[in-house]
Amino acid sequence: QRILRLAEMCRRLETEEEKVLPFYPSSLAEWEQQDARRILAASPNEPLARAMQDYVGLERFWQRFNKVKLEEKALKRTRAALANRNRHLRELLQQYLAGAALSQKVPRDPPPL
Repeated sequence: QRILRLAEMCRRLETEEEKVLPFYPSSLAEWEQQDARRILAASPNEPLARAMQDYVGLERFWQRFNKVKLEEKALKRTRAALANRNRHLRELLQQYLAGAALSQKVPRDPPPL
């Protein structure tokens, strides 16, 4: 109940995109979606399935939770890729600076014979 109350409070803070497009496209085929709708419409026989109907209100919470987890993983991968690129660029910069320092030590004109 506490999560549902917090979700109602957070609803006001949603962006327009979240309010207009709260659902994500399904990766199921059309016939799989029809099967899922048919199963959801039928009344459950098992006790666990009946108990789960009490938590239907949490579906939106779990959608958002999963979306955040996926975004978190994507950001971690992006950060790792950027750190790798940064390391590579630093190595290139060090090589360039080492080459520039070496070229300054070498006299430009050869000494006269």
